[in-house]
Amino acid sequence: MPSVTVIGARGYTGSELLPLIWRHPEFELAAIGSRSAAGQRVAESMAGLDGCNLAYSDISPATLYEYPADAFILALPNGEAADYVAAIDAACPQAVIVDLSADYRFDDTWIYGQPERFGDRVAGARRIANPGCYATGMQLALAPIVDQLVATPSAFGVSGYSGAGRTRSRKNDPEALRDNLMPYSLAGHVHEREVTRHIGHRVRFLPHVAAFFRGINLTVSAELKDPVSPRGLHELFAAAWEGCTLIEVQEGIPEVAEIQGRHGVRIGGFTASDAAPGSIAVVCVLDNLLKGAATQAVQNLNLSFGFDGLSGIPR
Repeated sequence: MPSVTVIGARGYTGSELLPLIWRHPEFELAAIGSRSAAGQRVAESMAGLDGCNLAYSDISPATLYEYPADAFILALPNGEAADYVAAIDAACPQAVIVDLSADYRFDDTWIYGQPERFGDRVAGARRIANPGCYATGMQLALAPIVDQLVATPSAFGVSGYSGAGRTRSRKNDPEALRDNLMPYSLAGHVHEREVTRHIGHRVRFLPHVAAFFRGINLTVSAELKDPVSPRGLHELFAAAWEGCTLIEVQEGIPEVAEIQGRHGVRIGGFTASDAAPGSIAVVCVLDNLLKGAATQAVQNLNLSFGFDGLSGIPR
């Protein structure tokens, strides 16, 4: 079984990722890196790891050679991956790396790992940049209509505060968010640039954070070349994502509460304006910690090693 080391495992994403790797039928969890929790038994601080005797290790770029593996998942803050990638290249040059940060999503020497769109590129890849959570939903909500766009589409996004990570700020402070909706990074957000690059069309993104813990709602507004009915949109999206088990296309408006703790994406709420033919809206919801991060990392790891893309993902 290929061995997998996870570095940066104490964050919200790590708490979802580790149980998936631990229970995975094809992979062996080899080591778990966390400087702050080094020496602590993982199963004592994280659910879903029954029977796991591993302890957190302080895995730094300087000590990485002590933890050889067939694959590494980097769940580190933006800007911290490069030193680890260099250490992996030196210690385990044939290892697969899946990076969950934004550090390599704009690097053409890495494969951009959105399985439903680029699964053929991910297969056998050794350097995979996991897409951002908002960026995942936006692209899945835009890809079926990108060839019909005549203007810049806009995505109004609302995320649970887990998307702001564990480092304390107003964006993850439940008291500051109580009865509140907090806009931020309203121009040039990294996911706006990411989607623009990988969808091949400029987009506008307006992110917000709300008082719920996990999940994302994206309401996408767009102008199309030709008029289309809500039924026509539904049929178009259903055909585009046919066979993609983790993407569910529905007629009604999907809601965040429906997707929390689930591994897939729901797209629906197809709306077309009678007053302005070609003006449409689409709603996409996903769990930012799962399909927006951990689930997608497992999909990419599966494809890289030639396994079924959904292996180890509960459905």
